[in-house]
Amino acid sequence: MPYVVGLTGGIGSGKSAAANFFSELGVAVVDTDAIAHELTAPGGAAMPALAAEFGPDYVHGDGSLDRARMRATVFGDAAARRRLEAILHPLIRAVTDERTQAARSDYVIQVIPLLIESGTYRKRVKRVLVVDCSEETQVERAAKRSGLDAGAVRAIMRSQAPRQARLDAADDVIDNQGNLDSLRAQIALLHARYLALAGAA
Repeated sequence: MPYVVGLTGGIGSGKSAAANFFSELGVAVVDTDAIAHELTAPGGAAMPALAAEFGPDYVHGDGSLDRARMRATVFGDAAARRRLEAILHPLIRAVTDERTQAARSDYVIQVIPLLIESGTYRKRVKRVLVVDCSEETQVERAAKRSGLDAGAVRAIMRSQAPRQARLDAADDVIDNQGNLDSLRAQIALLHARYLALAGAA
């Protein structure tokens, strides 16, 4: 298995922007959210099991998952969330492993939004990289990007690990309170560090 860095952060922290900068440096990026979308797209590998478990009301006419309906169902229902995760998580892990093994870069960035919440991934990555910013900035960015109101964003934040828990688990932290130039500069330094660590592993 290649040297793996797990990249995480709360909603609106800037995980995607950080991942894009690593990709520009030639690093293979495996994004678990993107994989989840693939698995629940029309013809996605998870859709037969999801349709059987939750019923046809959760499937759009094109065969994709009705993500809004599913999100509303699992948000306040822990049992429903566990049923969803029991189907999706093994498939996501399998695709993540496959793409990580196939990577040809010196190290691999795995983008895992719920890395801290999931004990399994902590054992599967060599380092945890947290993209961090203030909670006010998270709300502002996430609301602007998704169209959700501030209350909805804060509700999502409450369902995620607390900011301090992510920082406590981090091996490395990107301060993404500033602009993209600051983000790019921090990633250039981390890239050099990860190349050295991967070479020594």
